[in-house]
Amino acid sequence: MTETFAIQLCNISKSFQGNKVLDGVNLKVKKGTILALLGPNGAGKTTTIRILSTLLKADGGEAFVNGFEVSRYSKKVRENIGLTGQYAAVDEFLSGRENLEMMGRLYHLGAKESKQRAHELLEQFSLTEAASRSVKTYSGGMRRRLDLAASLVATPPVLFLDEPTTGLDPRSRLAMWDVIEKLVEAKVTILLTTQYLEEADQLADEIAVLDSGKIIAQGTANELKAKVGKERLEIVVHEKSSFKKAVEILNIEAVEVDESRRSISISTEGSVGEIRRLLDKMEQAGIEVEGLNLHKPTLDDVFLRLTGHKTEQEREHIDS
Repeated sequence: MTETFAIQLCNISKSFQGNKVLDGVNLKVKKGTILALLGPNGAGKTTTIRILSTLLKADGGEAFVNGFEVSRYSKKVRENIGLTGQYAAVDEFLSGRENLEMMGRLYHLGAKESKQRAHELLEQFSLTEAASRSVKTYSGGMRRRLDLAASLVATPPVLFLDEPTTGLDPRSRLAMWDVIEKLVEAKVTILLTTQYLEEADQLADEIAVLDSGKIIAQGTANELKAKVGKERLEIVVHEKSSFKKAVEILNIEAVEVDESRRSISISTEGSVGEIRRLLDKMEQAGIEVEGLNLHKPTLDDVFLRLTGHKTEQEREHIDS
């Protein structure tokens, strides 16, 4: 474990009832950065978080958090981490302030320091006005912010966020993103699991894709998008022009043809000169172009290319 990395997984494996959930996972997260762990449901994201946070023992391999090997120095690891799970783990019968003060006492901060830390976190997470109210009156976004605040009572240098914005409305999600970005500014290292690809694109310094228990890709968002290929130019041919002739003209560069939509998708560098040459080619052949769209690769394209299927988020969007 080098001083450069706050989190490191070395050949981690885990099985449940003969089903291999993690199969030789290797992963590194640099200090003071966010790494987003993407993957379909059942890929092993939560299992990875549970192993790193000492809640689950790996079958094989080694895991390190802030220099401490997880299985041998579990107490030290717990002193260095905060954890926010998929569901808010706060007492709804206590107020927001009481929840945070209770966490402070559990961390042995003392009564005075617990009150001071609770006050700081309530301000940081914009919960001061609701501090004295019972948590059962809080909205979903407020509960998630309180849950995240509770994980930061002891100011841990490493934070695990397991799908922290699942179920939040867009406004609450943006508020949570702002909080997470400020934590990184304070040099906190974050391992984030998420189903929202735009969340990973917005927040993460690096992204790792986990599928069938293995890390199948890792890099920055731009590096992963580059794996998909070039930009795509979609040309829609006017109904009065010959679609067959248009396909023949662009045959060498055609990536995808949709006859029902009369569209031809072409791999391109996206330069103005290249697009103009293609349009001139069509015009010289007497083919009228009805529409033109330039598409940059997205993380959705990356996810689909690497795993062979869409995220649960995308499926839900299609089904709705």
